[in-house]
Amino acid sequence: RMAVAPPSYCFVAFPPRTKDGLVVFGKNSARPREEVQEIVYFAAAAHDPGSKVECTYIAIDQVPKTHAVVLSKPAWLWGAEMGANEHGVCVANEAITTREPASETEALLGMDLVRLGLERGATAKEALDVIISLLEEHGQGGNYYEDGSSCHAFQSAFLIVDRAEAWVLETVGKYWAAEKITDGVKCICNQLSLTTKIDAEHPELRNYAEIQGWWTGDTEFNFSEVFSLAEDHLGCCSGQESLGKKEGNITVQTMMDVLRDKASGVCVDSETFLTTASMVSVLPQNPSSPCIHYFTGTPDPSRSIFKPFIFVDDVKLVPKVQSPFLGDDDPVKKKPRFQEKPDRRHELYKAHEWSRSVTENDKERGQKLMRIMLELERQGLEAMEDILFYDCVDTEIKFFK
Repeated sequence: RMAVAPPSYCFVAFPPRTKDGLVVFGKNSARPREEVQEIVYFAAAAHDPGSKVECTYIAIDQVPKTHAVVLSKPAWLWGAEMGANEHGVCVANEAITTREPASETEALLGMDLVRLGLERGATAKEALDVIISLLEEHGQGGNYYEDGSSCHAFQSAFLIVDRAEAWVLETVGKYWAAEKITDGVKCICNQLSLTTKIDAEHPELRNYAEIQGWWTGDTEFNFSEVFSLAEDHLGCCSGQESLGKKEGNITVQTMMDVLRDKASGVCVDSETFLTTASMVSVLPQNPSSPCIHYFTGTPDPSRSIFKPFIFVDDVKLVPKVQSPFLGDDDPVKKKPRFQEKPDRRHELYKAHEWSRSVTENDKERGQKLMRIMLELERQGLEAMEDILFYDCVDTEIKFFK
């Protein structure tokens, strides 16, 4: 039986749909309910020739230099669900199911490819090329969940964004197709979304589809129709409609509101899955303005606040959003894997659990607490808007001098 892919959602909106000429990126990460995500920062680094990097399941060749990255990641694995790098590149992935069963053989996870793309790509296109190259060289496979009783394997889709463009990359084993996006609003979820507009693809993609009997060559090649299971390609993103209604006025707050929307299904809270972390990024098209990234670091964005992050010269680590490090004693490092499930909760996660219990046991007190949290978030958003505004004014003054 094929595993059910968690219903995560990724968004990007470009000017003129957005306000103030900003590119806005968002992601809700739906994962198993009890899974903990941590927020981690890794500085840019130089690496010795011939060195290796240990990903979740396999080691691969390291590159001479990696970029600084901030990641929202399930605490048990090496890769990330979503993140950004110092050059204003954002990447998020989706677990998807296709006609081609995903491999249970341990290789790179889609989440490993998110981190590798961010560490090695200074633009969206560079990150795309990194992910494609590593996918073709090492393949993808292995358990997506911290579960010793069953292997949950998936194919991967990615939304890769920078200040100028975005790429939607969808994969079937080592085969792939990609579409370039430079305007409008785009949403991807846990289904294939590419159709006939394909801007880059694996050279053997169509031949492989013909060999499998999924495409005859007599009709226009539609990626989703060819590789999707049954009617899975019919579309899944109700959040895109919400963003579409805000044409010309999409802001960071708009994206946060969409990610918090449980009625549309974008904010997931089911018996099996929960939105365990969320991210929103604002990418000014002016390269001299800083990109600002907002992370919850806690489950359910409707009960969480988004905290801002900006790449600066001396980033201070925040231990309160980092899970305990278990090293070689971590059950993910031992075979057979996942024979135990350690407590991976960080301090912020525990505080969030306390807040949730207050909300559930004392409605009035819980509402007051949430109002305080949202006011703190509003102050943070206003402070970030000031940074963008004054940076823009400073740039214009320099231009006219």
